[in-house]
Amino acid sequence: MSDPSTRALWLAPPHRAFIRGDTLGPLAADHLRVRTRFSAISKGTETLVYAGGVPESEYARMAAPFQAGRLPDAVRHGYANVGVVEDGPTEWINRVVFCLFGHQTRYDVPIDAVVALPDHVPSERAVLAANMETAVNALWDAGPRVGDRISIVGAGVLGALVALLAGDIPGVHVELIDIDTGRAALARALGVDFSEPHAASGERDLVFHASASADGLNTALGLAGTEATIIEMSWYGDQATPATLGGAFHAKRLTLRATQVGTVAPARAARWSHARRLALAVSMCGDARLDALFEDTDAAFDTLPDVMARLARPGDRSLCQRIIYPEIGDV
Repeated sequence: MSDPSTRALWLAPPHRAFIRGDTLGPLAADHLRVRTRFSAISKGTETLVYAGGVPESEYARMAAPFQAGRLPDAVRHGYANVGVVEDGPTEWINRVVFCLFGHQTRYDVPIDAVVALPDHVPSERAVLAANMETAVNALWDAGPRVGDRISIVGAGVLGALVALLAGDIPGVHVELIDIDTGRAALARALGVDFSEPHAASGERDLVFHASASADGLNTALGLAGTEATIIEMSWYGDQATPATLGGAFHAKRLTLRATQVGTVAPARAARWSHARRLALAVSMCGDARLDALFEDTDAAFDTLPDVMARLARPGDRSLCQRIIYPEIGDV
């Protein structure tokens, strides 16, 4: 029998993407062969890779978990994949799993690299698990408290996920802030308030910044109350980002803190592994409110190069772009 075929999206910065065919060899012991049903583009990171915006110093640190190739050359990137197991140990056959894998029709991974979807999590929504894991880690870094006044600047996927999770803490007031007034509908779907930057509430206990812009960061700094913390979730690649650290920054004794999903937050690291954190994130994708984060139309796998070009355009306001895959026999 010939080796099974597969196809994958490769990013060739700057501003080029293509689909490459390949074959998979024999399945190794303790591995699973997964046929992808859905994937999703993590817009912030993947468009930076696509555009060539990753600084050389970060090539290794910012590699996706199962990335092939190495920047600045073409790479198979991505890390939000849901598929069905078609080969491996008998107890895994036909199980639906999430994996931090890229946009590829079929792939082999170690068993411990996947999380089986719980019954309450639909496969089409589980592609949010990677972003959910980032949001969980950010909240662990921030340590919100009952009754806090919390603002999130930037109503993209990550900002919206933080708003959703923070909004479930008893007694808190959550305000999702964005320059796009169209995001007010998203805030309503998530059950939190919305504001434009000029009208946002001040003197906040905790502020998350997720707009990936200098203006957004400075808005976040301006909203923080005395002794408050600003959690910086954005990654700017090789862009210089001016921050206003004059004014009341020192008088208010503000804390500006980075968060990044590559490391388990120190407050949980002694007890939580990456695998346990990912399993938690997958289980949290059962919330039907999350459907508000998806674009109205899914994109077909074969259109991925065009989709990347669209998402990378300045001013594109897409949320989570979900990708659907060919049926078995057409991969």
